[in-house]
Amino acid sequence: MPRTATTSDVFNAIAEPRRREIIDVLIDGQEWAVGDVVARLQLAQPAVSKHLGVLRKVGVVTVVKRGQHRMYRLDGEKLKAVHDWVKTYERFWTHQIDRIKERAEQKAMERIARENESPKDGSKTNR
Repeated sequence: MPRTATTSDVFNAIAEPRRREIIDVLIDGQEWAVGDVVARLQLAQPAVSKHLGVLRKVGVVTVVKRGQHRMYRLDGEKLKAVHDWVKTYERFWTHQIDRIKERAEQKAMERIARENESPKDGSKTNR
């Protein structure tokens, strides 16, 4: 089965870890030149430009030309579809975290109860 093009939608575009790193750089809302992103991530300029091109095609970043530089800015609104989709699954990990917390509290109570048990001679144990 052929793989879906990375420029088909936001989900495919951000599936690439390097693109998510670029989004993390652009998160401050400021305009960034390609060279600045290259320096920040220590990646090759052609790779950064290619990734920015994919993000631009799906609308996650915008680009304007300022002199000889192309300046990129994050359009966070385009990531809302990802947020909304992931949010539907939040109850699963929230439930798991609650279960982990309950189990940890139960284990702590059991440990305290064991530490406070008296030996047969009636004295308390010190662990």
